[in-house]
Amino acid sequence: MDNGSGGVRLQTSFAEGRRTGTLYLVGTPIGNLEDMTFRAIRTLKEVDLIAAEDTRQTRKLLTHFDIRQKLVAYHEHNKQASGPELIRLLEAGSSIALVTDAGLPGISDPGADLAAAAVARDIPVVPVPGANAALSALIVSGLPTERFVFAGFPPRDRKGLAGWLAAWDREQATVVFYEAPHRLRRTMEAIAAKWPARRVAIARELTKRHEEIARGTAAACAARLAEHPPLGECCVVMEGAGGSGSGAAMPGMVACDGAVRDDFAARFDEADAGPSMWWAGLSLAEHVERYAAAGGDRKEAMRLAARDRGLSRREVYQALLADAGKKKPPG
Repeated sequence: MDNGSGGVRLQTSFAEGRRTGTLYLVGTPIGNLEDMTFRAIRTLKEVDLIAAEDTRQTRKLLTHFDIRQKLVAYHEHNKQASGPELIRLLEAGSSIALVTDAGLPGISDPGADLAAAAVARDIPVVPVPGANAALSALIVSGLPTERFVFAGFPPRDRKGLAGWLAAWDREQATVVFYEAPHRLRRTMEAIAAKWPARRVAIARELTKRHEEIARGTAAACAARLAEHPPLGECCVVMEGAGGSGSGAAMPGMVACDGAVRDDFAARFDEADAGPSMWWAGLSLAEHVERYAAAGGDRKEAMRLAARDRGLSRREVYQALLADAGKKKPPG
């Protein structure tokens, strides 16, 4: 649809002479519920349907804010089936809000596919901004913010990781990426081997009770992680190729909830874990079994263990399969 703008398509709520619905991309808190915006609450209360990455997690959020709209699942494993149905509903005039487990939908999640499909069909896509872990980590990192690149998640395999790092050899901008806690040490060791003096900030559990930001050189970060494996959700901010590379401008300190401590360590160790990390000494299987024994629902136990460890439920499931010698766990 040209709209007389020289080939530029202007977003409109009309497509092919008929009114369509609107897809709202709604930001949700990444930890602290007080980060939910008034507009987000109003939008979720007014739409016809809410599509969520994890309906059980989102249901807790909706209950907290007394939001009672119909909720459906839209995630990586069902997007091929549910995506076209959501597009059909939008074209029929329904308004739909898309939310992810935490933060902005479309950032390293399948929400981007639904937004692209809506745009391709001239369905209005409206952002309802909110919290975002990557930008939150960037602004507290102490690294340059004038230019930055969001790099998603690094590849899991060693060869892929090497190629991924090679792409940043000459990148002048600050690089921001996510990493699962059980892979963070491996990734930081690879970064330290390549650029030991590059400055890095590792943000853990942003906006939550145990929020911590560790700042130092890549070599220092890797060495610390070797002694104290990370716990919780992590976001890494890495200096670009044009940085000082000395680490001198980033003294070895940790900021936590506004306070500054004089040790470099991010306190990833179990002694600082607190009551919310009671599981730190358990294996993954033991962790799941503890929840299962308490509630009796193994699928919910896997979800809770995944949440605690910053993993996806699929990763937990595959790890349990491997431990059981490829025997499918019950439930």
